[in-house]
Amino acid sequence: MIKTAVTGACGRMGGLIIENILKSGNHELVSAIDITNIGRDIGELKGFGKLDVPVDDANDIASALGRSKPDVLIDFTIANASVENVVESAKHKVNLVVGTTGFTQEQHHIMESAIIDNGVSAVISPNFSIGVNVFWGLLEEAAKRLGDFDVEIIEAHHNKKKDAPSGTAVKAAEIISRTLGGKEYVYGREGLAPRGMEIGIHAVRGGDIVGDHTVLFAGDGERIEIKHQAHSRQAFAKGAVKAAGWVAGVKPGIYEMRDVLNIK
Repeated sequence: MIKTAVTGACGRMGGLIIENILKSGNHELVSAIDITNIGRDIGELKGFGKLDVPVDDANDIASALGRSKPDVLIDFTIANASVENVVESAKHKVNLVVGTTGFTQEQHHIMESAIIDNGVSAVISPNFSIGVNVFWGLLEEAAKRLGDFDVEIIEAHHNKKKDAPSGTAVKAAEIISRTLGGKEYVYGREGLAPRGMEIGIHAVRGGDIVGDHTVLFAGDGERIEIKHQAHSRQAFAKGAVKAAGWVAGVKPGIYEMRDVLNIK
């Protein structure tokens, strides 16, 4: 059994990840970490029945990791908290699955240094759904063949999402830009904004939209749209637990979800 810890355990995503852990058959939930409901049984909180796993205080994650000794920690929180969680987990030789988004370049560097210096394994991805990882591959193939088309990325999420544009949209832009030899990004447009050779990125926030991403390749007289829609957070939770099972058995290093799925 893979001993697994979850941060943000009391949130919607955390609860869904825990549900997938309990159903997996090869994971054991050993720590549920959050800033609320400290000491309460996470199973009773989330309606799974008593699990004898009390909520550990995220403000003292070192004690939680030292007591529970997980093989892997799954982190879907916010950027500032996630960086601290990653650094502390790496110090405790705990492998990582990180689905948090909105990191700065400096934060990425801090996490990567902690992972490499402590010799642990980590899967870091802005999106853990199988479909999105195939979507990214399709964008790369399309960009190779549509280099003279205009490219626009439109993403939509629920009104509680804090970062914009989404990590998935940024990753899509990076893949297309790299394939085309480097492109500037324009985030939305206002006033006089003649189009150049940039990639346009647009964020929509409203209601309870789980996650929609559309990439528009527009040429003279025709266009192609490649789209992914997440119907529920289950797509992300299932992928995260799959990644946790995978990362516990690979050599130290930093990986992407495409490595878990063996997408070349």
